[in-house]
Amino acid sequence: MAKYNVEERVEQLVKPAIEEAGYELVSIQYVKEGPDWYLRFFIDHQEGIGLDDCELISRKVEAILDKADPIPDSYVLEVSSPGIERPLKNDEDFAKYQGELVIITTFAPVEGKKQFKGILKGSTAEEVSLLVGKKEMHIPRKLISKAHLTVDF
Repeated sequence: MAKYNVEERVEQLVKPAIEEAGYELVSIQYVKEGPDWYLRFFIDHQEGIGLDDCELISRKVEAILDKADPIPDSYVLEVSSPGIERPLKNDEDFAKYQGELVIITTFAPVEGKKQFKGILKGSTAEEVSLLVGKKEMHIPRKLISKAHLTVDF
């Protein structure tokens, strides 16, 4: 089964239970590292994520996956916070984190660059607006390969 099919199938199975428990499913990764497969869930909550939250969601997810058995291979299950560099993946993320410092990487150059760091000003279905220094950039959504929050130290 292809990696993305596993991630999509697992998301369909577990997302309702995660949301019912009051958490947001940020993303799922199904990756092979060395000889082992890892199924990673990144969750968030308005009050943050602690070890007890990860344990609770891990038990819920494990019960669902044990019953449905959507993955033929053995794997290691991990649940964690998306961290301070939380990915931005959908319209809701871009709206929620407007005004925050982000890094956006593109598939192709925009005005000669492929990576931008700035304040997220807004987004539409077609583009994301980013204040980079004193210049407002408009980055086409179809060119965005990766977007995530970041912090300056």
